[in-house]
Amino acid sequence: MLLFLACKVTTIKNTTNNNVVFQKSNLIPWSIVGFDVKERTPKERIEMLQRLGYNRYAYGHRPKHIPTMRKEWELAKAKNIKIDAVWLYVNLKKDKPNALKPDSEAVFENLEKTGLETQIWVGFEPTYFDALKDEESLIHSVAMVQYLSKRASKLGCKIALYNHGGWFGKPKNQIKIIKALPNENLGVIFNFHHAHDDLENYSKNIKTLMPYLWCVNLNGMKKNGPKIITIGQGNLEKEMIQHLLDLNYKGPFGILGHVKGGDPEIILQKNNEGLRQLFNK
Repeated sequence: MLLFLACKVTTIKNTTNNNVVFQKSNLIPWSIVGFDVKERTPKERIEMLQRLGYNRYAYGHRPKHIPTMRKEWELAKAKNIKIDAVWLYVNLKKDKPNALKPDSEAVFENLEKTGLETQIWVGFEPTYFDALKDEESLIHSVAMVQYLSKRASKLGCKIALYNHGGWFGKPKNQIKIIKALPNENLGVIFNFHHAHDDLENYSKNIKTLMPYLWCVNLNGMKKNGPKIITIGQGNLEKEMIQHLLDLNYKGPFGILGHVKGGDPEIILQKNNEGLRQLFNK
């Protein structure tokens, strides 16, 4: 039995809060750009969100989407669809402060051109840190996050640390980075599907992250995976979500459209249905 379940205390469920946090207005579709077997155009993606009843999403692109990035953001604005975040994937072998790789630079260039003020969800390529000591990893991470944060703030944007595996993805290390940069407005995006390696410490980790938690991306969860499961088909996600509610987390929640070779429209529908069934909404 996992530690956060074994140590669970009796709690009072806030059903009024549940009615709000599980509404589509509080759910952010995520991973619907880079994982789409139908290769939707920006226009088709916006139409998909409208069909499903969402008025927001987070933009998680791949390099092939950079040519249409600006067009999609402008189209979303025209259709009153909020872009809550854009994705930035940093590889410290290719990205340096003041010298980002072209794909990373394109994110900032398009933010400036469109005037989009949003969160930038930053994931670090995890293997970069494998040969580094903790102190070295912290120095490299702090330098990059500080640089990104200062650039983002000039555009009216904010940086959020995204757990994507490796040293940078561990909650204790994200807290170290945030505390090393007290003058930057930094948050954390916690992803269930990237948290399988430390489920025993979920309760402790999420409580520590709570003051900085800007979004939690949900997923069906089993101790040994697989990584991506429809919400409601795992055996841990209900208690993990309830633990957040008991800590008075009000969202937003990210809802995945993420399956390689899958259709985000179908995946979003299944995840929303699974979430509502878990909490009888």
